[in-house]
Amino acid sequence: MKVLFLAGSHPRHMYIAKKLYDNQYLDGLLIEKRENFVPQPPEGLCDLDKNNFIRHFKDREESEAKFFGKITDVIFNDSVRKIKVNKEQLNSDKVKKWICDFNPDVVLSYGIHKLSNEFLSILPAYSFNIHGGLSPWFRGNITLFWPFYFLKPNWAGMTVHYLTERIDGGDIIHHSVPKLFKGDGIHDVACRAVIQVAEDLITILKLIEEGKKLKGVPQGTLGKLFISSDWKPQHLRLIYNTFDNDIVDRFLDGELGYDEPKLVRAF
Repeated sequence: MKVLFLAGSHPRHMYIAKKLYDNQYLDGLLIEKRENFVPQPPEGLCDLDKNNFIRHFKDREESEAKFFGKITDVIFNDSVRKIKVNKEQLNSDKVKKWICDFNPDVVLSYGIHKLSNEFLSILPAYSFNIHGGLSPWFRGNITLFWPFYFLKPNWAGMTVHYLTERIDGGDIIHHSVPKLFKGDGIHDVACRAVIQVAEDLITILKLIEEGKKLKGVPQGTLGKLFISSDWKPQHLRLIYNTFDNDIVDRFLDGELGYDEPKLVRAF
């Protein structure tokens, strides 16, 4: 069974690539070069919002370094066929030919930009996207942030769904949610979610290898498609100034109530 992973270049994306590689489930790797991992604060912010912005992305960098370490594609030996692209090259004829020549049995994507319908048409039946959020409730962008903003940290998780032209809208195979620990901040939970979905992916690939048919669950109309412009630096005031990044502790202490998502499981 040949597995192709279409991945972004950030630490969380490369962590999953390494997990697949370590379990002999990585035969091909496409890496899309993503934007700088630590962005500069926008112009015009007041000191409060500028400091929160700097803290937020500095903490994210430190948390991902703690959980994932430094992973580059050089660790993957010559048995893994690799190609590097940028956003503009992703849907090019060159890349589509590379995919066709590789002829994968399973395709996984995580952290790349939207694939064209023509690109999708050349992929095998078992083609899944790994979405950093619980669909259908949190689809689109920055979807591991919003559960914290809405004070529902137990709704921070990942979705494995069939890859379709609909943004995070394909039939769901599996939801992954991490265990919450006292002392976890927003980025710690996001990292734990990535680690959990990586573990779950290995089990899912073993099921496919054993011949199990994975029937997805159609997504309903609940939830929201979050777009990048929905998020503003001012939203960080709730995370850091109101709660000082202790939302998990408050939740585990019972201060925030409890509402459990209805999860889809492949196993």
